Amino acid sequence: ALQNLSQTPVLRELLKEAKMPGTTVKIESPELCMLCCFSFKQEPQLIKLDQPGPLTLAMHQFVTEMQETKKGVVTPKELFAQVCKKAIRFKGYQQQDSHELLRYLLDGMRAEE
Repeated sequence: ALQNLSQTPVLRELLKEAKMPGTTVKIESPELCMLCCFSFKQEPQLIKLDQPGPLTLAMHQFVTEMQETKKGVVTPKELFAQVCKKAIRFKGYQQQDSHELLRYLLDGMRAEE
């Protein structure tokens, strides 16, 4: 789930911009524009970013490490710690479903907006 998120261009750009609070970000989706161009024009979304929370900052750090590192292994320790603060069910290293992690991670980042 985390590898897939780290390869999502729109998320990477938003996380990069989230480091600078007060920035307005324009989101355009070329894939959606291609699908919708025959029926209506897809307008870009403008989003003003506030100060990022600890979960969002940890996600930014993880995505940056995944994109820029030359070493073979990236350990998401800080991201995991922040997820555990939002959802204590992940503490203790029990086996969990990846879709549950994804849901708690994205919901947690959205709640920090």
